[in-house]
Amino acid sequence: MAKKHSFDYFEAFVKAVDSSCAAASLLNDTLRNFDPDRLEESMTAMHKIEHAADGDKHRMMKVLIREFLPPIEREDVTELTQKIDDVTDALEDVLVKIYTFNIRTIRPEALEFMDIIVACCCSLKKAVQEFRNFKKSGLLSDCIIEVNDLEGEGDLLYTRAMRDLHVNSTDPIEIMVWSKTFNYLEGCCDACEEVANILEIIVMKNS
Repeated sequence: MAKKHSFDYFEAFVKAVDSSCAAASLLNDTLRNFDPDRLEESMTAMHKIEHAADGDKHRMMKVLIREFLPPIEREDVTELTQKIDDVTDALEDVLVKIYTFNIRTIRPEALEFMDIIVACCCSLKKAVQEFRNFKKSGLLSDCIIEVNDLEGEGDLLYTRAMRDLHVNSTDPIEIMVWSKTFNYLEGCCDACEEVANILEIIVMKNS
């Protein structure tokens, strides 16, 4: 009798990061080709990405409940899955806030943030693709370092963007709106770093 194929958790992790990459790409395209009157279209597309990612996460959790021996500890599967989902959620939050705040023009620092966020997601995808062979992969640690370095760039950009906003803007509403928006953009970088950190912890626990 043929052996039943078990659920491929590592492929599921890659699929989850694919959703984050798709969300980052959509947000990047939306901000670079910004049309405030078409934001609802972008929000609908973003929600489809986020909803599909949530569905994949719930399916994995159902499998995990029944799983006799997952490839890594259950709590690690759960935490990694949630951290990846947090990235997608954080990206959607940025778009929702831009719509809610009725932002009509995009500040250049937001586009700089998107360069960093897209790069973070690309590095995360490479890291998760290597995760299956974490005991032998030399590339995985390099990808984790890349994400950490990019998050550091995000911190520096956040400080510069906030200072420029407060020095050069005299509109209190603009200052409030963009302060919060920069917080959400920087939060995307933080969410990516959280994924890299949990990957590093799992590797250390299983090496």
